[in-house]
Amino acid sequence: MVDIRIVPDKATLGAQAAALGAQAIREAQGRFGHANIIVATGASQFELLQSLVVAEGIDWTKVTAFHLDEYVGLSEEHPASFRRYLRLRFMTPLGNAPAFVPVDGEGDPEAETQRLNGLIAGKRIDVCFAGIGENCHVAFNDPPADFETEQPYIVVTLDEGCRRQQFGEGWFPSFEAVPEQAISMSVRQILKSELIVLSISDTRKAQATRDALEGSVTNLHPASILQTHRNTVAFIDPPAASLLKNA
Repeated sequence: MVDIRIVPDKATLGAQAAALGAQAIREAQGRFGHANIIVATGASQFELLQSLVVAEGIDWTKVTAFHLDEYVGLSEEHPASFRRYLRLRFMTPLGNAPAFVPVDGEGDPEAETQRLNGLIAGKRIDVCFAGIGENCHVAFNDPPADFETEQPYIVVTLDEGCRRQQFGEGWFPSFEAVPEQAISMSVRQILKSELIVLSISDTRKAQATRDALEGSVTNLHPASILQTHRNTVAFIDPPAASLLKNA
């Protein structure tokens, strides 16, 4: 079962989620001399990244950061680019110290997935930072998600609910401008992480939160697969937790 922690506000959520992830990074560096992490984007990660980049006791030159997902066909200069988001909010504050493995959706997406799959193959992932979507996606694994593929990265088609969320959050000038495809880390690759730190906030995520954490495990609610993971901790603010029965 997922370890559910209700926190009073977004600032506290980000601070506590970052602290747990930072602890995992320090422990991995202590044991192995290096840490491999997965970093996420979107509105749910703002406060977390602000706290993570100032966490004490981490040697960021001994961290490799893999990227969860990116739109197909979007340049890094576009305001919605997830590479741009991470360079501004994660890499730049750290002086570009971590080794960063971005997802580049501008070229041939199938070739890019092959490149990424080669880079992450066999790597121990110490902590994955993630959120969930309004449609209960994890990364860009929209319903019905592929729960079977062993490929670390895959090309996916975004459903209407996902695209409407991206437009509603202000990343694009119109719904039509939201790309229809993305490159996403697969569900099974995410589940290989030693620790998954989920950050979930806002009322608009309440139904997805209940489906993910208290519903049946189904690819129609992709984040529900996290119930099967051995070490997932979900930090949730009261609006997002408002429909949970057991929290």
